[in-house]
Amino acid sequence: MRFCESITLDGRHTRLEPLALEHHDGLAAAVCDGELWRLWYTAIPKPEGMRAEIERRLALQRQGSMLPFAVRRLDNGELCGMTTFMNIEQERRRVEIGSTWYAKSAQRTAINTECKLMLLEHAFDTLGCIAVEFRTSWMNQASRAAIARLGAKQDGILRNHQRFADGSYRDTVVFSIIDLEWPAVRQHLRFKLDSREA
Repeated sequence: MRFCESITLDGRHTRLEPLALEHHDGLAAAVCDGELWRLWYTAIPKPEGMRAEIERRLALQRQGSMLPFAVRRLDNGELCGMTTFMNIEQERRRVEIGSTWYAKSAQRTAINTECKLMLLEHAFDTLGCIAVEFRTSWMNQASRAAIARLGAKQDGILRNHQRFADGSYRDTVVFSIIDLEWPAVRQHLRFKLDSREA
């Protein structure tokens, strides 16, 4: 299976649907839950920029560097965010899970854990990846902690890695999970999900 081939991933709490323009209204509503675009250290689209962001991600999919998803809650059927495989290196069997955001009401629930579990299962078990990477801003403490809770290990920090629109620079923290670690990480994530439901 090609790394950019659209696929639906189903869990107990969430469904990862292949991103489409039809998701626009639901995603524009979801991003208003917490006014996520106001976070200065990350790039989350405003409601009026959602169509352009969907089109950007779909264009990257056509170019072979991204597999984008819309995240749907199964408890109420509403869209609550976006996530992707990005910086895809099919020949090297490596992907990054990123460009992820969740509505405020979906944060600190089982949603992120389950989404990451489904993406990691697809990456390692279906696509045969040897490593899956995660990147976030040094300033995004919540994201750094969430990535570490998954079981990913920090590889390093890329200083002055990106420039923000206001001219300031982002230091990017790089984490990864490698194939030899995947069985233990999978067990850990399944345990976390089962513990939430007990």
